[in-house]
Amino acid sequence: MAELARSSLSDALTERMLELIRSEGLRPGDRLPSARALAERFAVATPTIREALRRLQATGTIEMRHGSGVYVSQTLDRVVLPNPHLPPLPGAQLLQLLDARLLVEPYLAGLAASRPDPTHRARLTEALAAAERHIHGDDSALHRATMAFHRAVAAASGNTVLHEIVDSLLTVRASEQREILRIFDDRDRDHEEHRAVLAAIEAGAADRARTLMHRHLLDVRTVVAGRLNVTDEEER
Repeated sequence: MAELARSSLSDALTERMLELIRSEGLRPGDRLPSARALAERFAVATPTIREALRRLQATGTIEMRHGSGVYVSQTLDRVVLPNPHLPPLPGAQLLQLLDARLLVEPYLAGLAASRPDPTHRARLTEALAAAERHIHGDDSALHRATMAFHRAVAAASGNTVLHEIVDSLLTVRASEQREILRIFDDRDRDHEEHRAVLAAIEAGAADRARTLMHRHLLDVRTVVAGRLNVTDEEER
């Protein structure tokens, strides 16, 4: 019963701290009162407050910075949160990862082309320029720029939920995405296909942007499947 009571108190405190963040209009990067000040405010022991803070940290609502304090996290308003504690995907599931992206990203590319947002289009251009600078150089820098382009397309769509799904896939499965690019092993082709998608988005050609993104990801999937020699049975 004591354990249940502590759990219920932590739940209640978690909700009250969320209400505090909302009622005071705190935004990502803003600092919260100290654990001691929060304990006094809510008339509970400091260890109880720390437990509630750990719960909020686990959901990505706050960041606890050693020696600095407690801050509202950049993920405060996210609907979808990535899980960083996942095992690596085997070869067949690399293709399933690409299948998931094939379902979502072409649609988002079409939406991006339908929304003439200068800020998002500038980010697309910037990501592609960064990729071009590293196309025959540093693998890690090229990977970051390539993923930044796909994230920017998703962000430009205006659909925040699907953008977060794509961002989560690319964040949690960063090592698998890097492996996919290594297996595909055609930097110039990959970059040219990205340029074609960007041109369609900039032209406001939604159908073409959707088609080109689908063709691009399918192209990558076909090459990766062939080089991995994954059978249909293994994919299932």
